[in-house]
Amino acid sequence: MLYQFFQTMTDLAAPMRMFASAGLRARPMLGEFGREPIANSVFAAMDMIAHTGLSADRPPYRIDNVLSGNMDVPVREELVAATPFCDLLRFAKDAGATVQPKILLVAPISGHFATLLRNTIQTLLRDHDVYVTDWKNARDVPVAAGQFGFDDYVDHVVHFLEEIGPPVHLMAVCQPCVPALAAVALMSKDANPATPRSLTLMGGPVDVRINPTGVNDLANQHDFKWFEDNLIHTVPFRYAGSGRRVYPGFLQLTAFVAMNSGRHFDQHRALYQHMADGEEADAKAIRDFYDEYFAVLDLTAEFYLETIDRVFQRALLAKGELDYRGQRIDCGVIKRTALLTVEGERDDICAVGQTSAAHDLCTGLRPHMKRHYLQAGVGHYGVFSGKKWDNQIYPQVRNFVLGAS
Repeated sequence: MLYQFFQTMTDLAAPMRMFASAGLRARPMLGEFGREPIANSVFAAMDMIAHTGLSADRPPYRIDNVLSGNMDVPVREELVAATPFCDLLRFAKDAGATVQPKILLVAPISGHFATLLRNTIQTLLRDHDVYVTDWKNARDVPVAAGQFGFDDYVDHVVHFLEEIGPPVHLMAVCQPCVPALAAVALMSKDANPATPRSLTLMGGPVDVRINPTGVNDLANQHDFKWFEDNLIHTVPFRYAGSGRRVYPGFLQLTAFVAMNSGRHFDQHRALYQHMADGEEADAKAIRDFYDEYFAVLDLTAEFYLETIDRVFQRALLAKGELDYRGQRIDCGVIKRTALLTVEGERDDICAVGQTSAAHDLCTGLRPHMKRHYLQAGVGHYGVFSGKKWDNQIYPQVRNFVLGAS
């Protein structure tokens, strides 16, 4: 019922957004008056109204070229493999480009599309052959495609690594650090030839009992049934996934915004002021971020609830009690996959210590195959995007992958 109510309200607001968008398109017709201070203020308000809605479609990656070595190399997206819930994309470079280490970037399913990792991908492309898990919006996946839970996520990581083929490296950002580590443990146990040579875990909830954050506290304020009864809703009739039970992306976004409501309010106030003052470059930087941030996807109910239960409430992997399809996950069997963990000093989603806990679990790895890096002065997003990611964190990742190749 809530999902349908949200959709109805979105539909009712559509004419207002369309009117504001039409007004913005008419601005060039006003000539010099369209650039007067009063006009800037009016059109700034129209722009804010036109962008009040959320998008449920994946934004484009917009990665057309990359500086690799001393050359500007064209980049194209290639579909390598596909399931009903995810596409494996490769950001392929020109055939004449230097052969570089293959790396699978595992994106989170946390209410946003994998395009949120655009900066991560662009940076990795300098020195790597990059693949990414491009998760699909659950509201667009027919019920006939079946369910998608935590174990299915692990299956996807294993399947995609096999599709890419050895030698390959694995990187997980945030939420998928736990299923990625589980996948490597399973592959190591089975002596799978596609077992990655290195695993990089960035800002992930490996052990949420360490320095609990607001996210961890929220997950434990209610019992499992509360999440199922209050956050799981049914996809409305109009979509391909009609009837599928999901955790809607708009609810996830609401939770994220509520955690830092003051900051988001200040950013939107700054956005309006930049537009009213004619500061287009500053306005565009904020607008581009929120166009991405407000593009949301739905999570399948089973994946969301199992993640809440296994990762955030019971911390099963950290306790050595995580099972995958009846098999107990033992990270101690990992012996040939080098491990790098990266954390941000100011991360308020996955606090310091939660990701590095993976080192204590991987008891079979020799000391020289383990490395931890703590980046000063960055929050969660800064671990994988921004200047410090580009200039300070990425060199650590690049050298680590090169050493394990």
